Amino acid sequence: MPRPASQHPSVRDVPRTVWALGFVSLFMDVSSELIHALLPLFLVDTLGVSMAAVGLIEGVAEATASITKVFSGVLSDRIGKRKLLAVIGYGLGAASKPVFPLAGSAAAVLAARFVDRVGKGIRGAPRDAMVADVTAPELRGTAYGLRQALDSVGAFAGPLLAVVLMAAYADRIRAVLWWAVVPAAISVLLIVFAVREPAGTAPARRQVPLRRRDLKALGRDYWMVVGIGVLFTMARFSEAFLVLKGQASGLSLTLVPLVMVCMNAVYATAATPVGALSDRIGRRGLLAAGMVVLALADVVLATGPGLVWLFAGASLWGLHMALSQGLLSALVADAAAPNVRGTAFGVFNLVTGVMLLLASVVAGALWQAVGPATTFGAGAAFAVVVALLLLAAPRNEPAG
Repeated sequence: MPRPASQHPSVRDVPRTVWALGFVSLFMDVSSELIHALLPLFLVDTLGVSMAAVGLIEGVAEATASITKVFSGVLSDRIGKRKLLAVIGYGLGAASKPVFPLAGSAAAVLAARFVDRVGKGIRGAPRDAMVADVTAPELRGTAYGLRQALDSVGAFAGPLLAVVLMAAYADRIRAVLWWAVVPAAISVLLIVFAVREPAGTAPARRQVPLRRRDLKALGRDYWMVVGIGVLFTMARFSEAFLVLKGQASGLSLTLVPLVMVCMNAVYATAATPVGALSDRIGRRGLLAAGMVVLALADVVLATGPGLVWLFAGASLWGLHMALSQGLLSALVADAAAPNVRGTAFGVFNLVTGVMLLLASVVAGALWQAVGPATTFGAGAAFAVVVALLLLAAPRNEPAG
């Protein structure tokens, strides 16, 4: 059961289970982001894959994760065993890591990304539902912000480790990719031994299939949150294009991961304070601010010459992530009843994942046909439209 929060809740009031899940995410993200910081370069420079194909691979991978989250979320509600599904998901993610340095073709990379993202899909909705299961409603923004911040620390450390290892191994990407196995294994050990199944997570019903009446039961407020998530995802494509922008701006192979280091450093720093602020003033206005920041990031990346503007754009992108990802998770938790939270997160991630697939494919096609400026320019235009829609929408979401 959620423990009571103080009158003025803070990070100190966040339950231990949330902290443990945060560190699980941290180590898996060290592993995953070490790979992701180098994978676009590996695909384009080593395997000779086109920009459009990179967008397709990234989009398919993320859509796979999102589709899987539906089934894992529904199943976690039905059986009441969220930790078991999370362990399976993190285990699949760890098992996929050795495939990347061994890959000799784009198909092998796609297969590894598929398994990795299936693992992410299996663990994502049950993990996010566990956070809500153990956290008081008035503390949810802080809790999701904290988990996201720890996740982003891993996303910051992974690319930074990639830079160090690329220098140590003289740009031999395959040798560096092997190091991703170690933090992935630590993540699995943590989820097995440091995370406890939340008490009181009762099964919703015995029938496993997702039925139409289950979707209707999620309610109007929930589907409004899904609509917001769709708009956000359509305005944001895969971060793989930040890595490719870094290479196009003149960074060496060794230093390209610094783009992701910069982005995730801002993300990790801002996520928890933003989540806590949303508990006090509501989430909708902060989400609109996130869209404005994304538009600024895209404009800077589309028009700014040189490395200073590259890192400025990456920093703004990270601030946008802090102003959106944890808040969207908190909105889902706010709108969903406790016994269908897994389903709610699963459906939300399915819909937004499909949108991310479309956005990434379009971004890759624009990059290949016209160039990076058009890709980021189109993202900026759509982000402005989404920000205006959010500001014009009725502000009826719960403040926390």
